[in-house]
Amino acid sequence: MIITENRMISLIVFHTILTAFLQASNVNAMYSLQPENKDIQKTCYKFDFGQGKVEPGYIQVVPEMNYSKERGFGFLNDDSVISSIDRGSDDALCSDFITGIKPFFFAVDVPEGDYNVTVYLGDKEGESVTTIKAESRRLMLENVHTAEGEFVTRVFTTNIRYSTINNNEEVKLTSRETGGHPNWDKKLTIEFNNVRPCICALEITRVEDAITVYLTGNSTVTDQQYEPWAAWGQMLPRFFKPGKISVANHAESGESLKSFIAENRLKKILSEIKPGDYMLIQFGHNDQKPQNSTYVKPFTGYKEYLKLFIGELRKHDAIPVLVTSMHRRKFDDTGKIINTHGDYPEAMRQAAREENVPLIDLHEMSRIFYEALGPEDSKKAFVHYPAGTFPGQNEEYKDNSHFNNYGAYQLARCVVEGIKANKLDIAKYLVNDIQPYDPAYPDPAEEWTLPVSPAINITKPDGS
Repeated sequence: MIITENRMISLIVFHTILTAFLQASNVNAMYSLQPENKDIQKTCYKFDFGQGKVEPGYIQVVPEMNYSKERGFGFLNDDSVISSIDRGSDDALCSDFITGIKPFFFAVDVPEGDYNVTVYLGDKEGESVTTIKAESRRLMLENVHTAEGEFVTRVFTTNIRYSTINNNEEVKLTSRETGGHPNWDKKLTIEFNNVRPCICALEITRVEDAITVYLTGNSTVTDQQYEPWAAWGQMLPRFFKPGKISVANHAESGESLKSFIAENRLKKILSEIKPGDYMLIQFGHNDQKPQNSTYVKPFTGYKEYLKLFIGELRKHDAIPVLVTSMHRRKFDDTGKIINTHGDYPEAMRQAAREENVPLIDLHEMSRIFYEALGPEDSKKAFVHYPAGTFPGQNEEYKDNSHFNNYGAYQLARCVVEGIKANKLDIAKYLVNDIQPYDPAYPDPAEEWTLPVSPAINITKPDGS
């Protein structure tokens, strides 16, 4: 067979085009999380942050990679906030990293479930301090410090949920939860915060055997999306060891026992809860309001709904734990807290005794906490800010029901003490650095800090 010169040139051109196409295809595949078989659910994701050498088996992440649905991962902020630094060492995983002049966010599309997230932190030539929050400001890692030349690996466990229950049913989300709310957007979102976070690498691995602790309740429990609002439920994950416990916070602002059922929130949890999982149940703020359609009387409807929750959980061999509502901030002339919850805390205590269910008496512990601070200093635990004293805020905040980060953190510590006092099995999975906590001696507010997240909104959460 004789190949002419023109035919040879055509073959060379064809081969060049084909090679370029295949290389482009490989690049697209390498930077996409979409599996070839759509029925296969990916269970492990590995990312090497920075523009230097790439660790084999990892996907390189550089500042310009903003999130897109096609890519399946990326940053959720302007790339001017972040930068890549390469120290040029032989260690591909830790020689380079991404840091930011402000908090920055990284998101990955993942199926719903529980996940271990491993982060590699540090800088060969500088210090780093990192605080990590997940999804809607869930506190995961607090003030992780690395000295110059030091690298550390930290792991946290988080829960991802979808609103779908089955082919015909889904959770009836509120207006606050629709439109890209981090808890319902089918992505794992991670916030890197603090003085100088240096993120070398990130691994996300599906966990099948973690005990899931479901939280149910209202605005004082939920993952508040915006500063300065916060709730104890979004602080709780920080206190558990990774790989053992996943906190799934299904609480939502404005909810009562009755509405939680009507909106399919309880059904959603029951569709996935496993034997040995827990549910912490704190309702009362909104159940007690006669003007609401979800109003129920304390010793009849309220107790009956609590017992319904308990009965449904026991059908699934899950463990219910009742949590009384914390007080609102209302003092009498002698500096003592006034009970604004009427008989609802006592009705919950009765339900706990009658059903032989563990009880965390946050109502009593919050009284001790507020009175320890006193009428004036207790404002430091709530969203109480004169005009212009909180970042991005030009008007006065004055809320005696909802907490800031400090107040939410102290109440989470109260819940942790309740877990220990009840000798719940999950107490053995609490992190080792927790000191015993007495609400009569809270952390001094002026000595306690948590980096503020960039999302700020002056709109008060539903409920009061």
